Amino acid sequence: GRPVPGYSFTVTGEKVSDEQIKEWLLELIEGEEHVYGYKLLAHCIRNQRELPLNKKKAYRLCNELDILQKQRKRIPAHPRRLPKNRVVTGANQLWQMDIKYGYVIGQERFFFVLSIIDVFDRVVVGQYRGPVCEAKHAVQTLYGALQNRIESGDTMPVIRTDNGPQFVSKLFGDTCESLEVVHERIPPRTPNMNAYIESFHSLLERDLFSLKSFMTFEEAYEALDHYMDFYNNRKMHGSLKLMPPVKFSAWVNTLEDSSAFHKAM
Repeated sequence: GRPVPGYSFTVTGEKVSDEQIKEWLLELIEGEEHVYGYKLLAHCIRNQRELPLNKKKAYRLCNELDILQKQRKRIPAHPRRLPKNRVVTGANQLWQMDIKYGYVIGQERFFFVLSIIDVFDRVVVGQYRGPVCEAKHAVQTLYGALQNRIESGDTMPVIRTDNGPQFVSKLFGDTCESLEVVHERIPPRTPNMNAYIESFHSLLERDLFSLKSFMTFEEAYEALDHYMDFYNNRKMHGSLKLMPPVKFSAWVNTLEDSSAFHKAM
């Protein structure tokens, strides 16, 4: 909101008007410096005229002179693949992945919980918790879940996420591509398209984070690990015939094995 002063000072304290600076900029772009953008033109002014010119002022003056270079369009390494309506008939067909925050009151710091849920049997197949959550942690968690759930030769699950920085990163995209995993990213403000992981995280908030206060990270992680053991192995699930996810998954596998046996007979 401050008015533009209309001048700058050289390193020796000499006042130089904006009009003079503009003339110097025009002289530069008439020479071999025409390939430079406003930031490098500012460096040239500093080197040749001993006039410090910050990037904001350099941008403003170049814009007034209409000599700004056109910005190059950034082409993402992995364009967003929108989710499809999928009929899930078994485990390891569609996994949803998202991040939630917990809070350690004793240290006044947040921690991250990154979870991957199988849409069919609701098993949380992978989870990471820590004070930071970067793309490498998302990759490690996904890779560990695939190792635990997918046998050699099996079809890889589709991974569905939102557009968090961990999931739009080149590292995550490269990993999915190398593993031949289809990665879908939901449109902004459509959490219903990631409903299963959103539902699980709401349970985590209701059953754990809203009921307990943690003084240390270790205390929070221990409580989270205990809850995850309960959720996967003992918590009855209304949409899984009142079975916990792991038991439901085993029950479905038994039915499939029995059906295959009878077909073989």
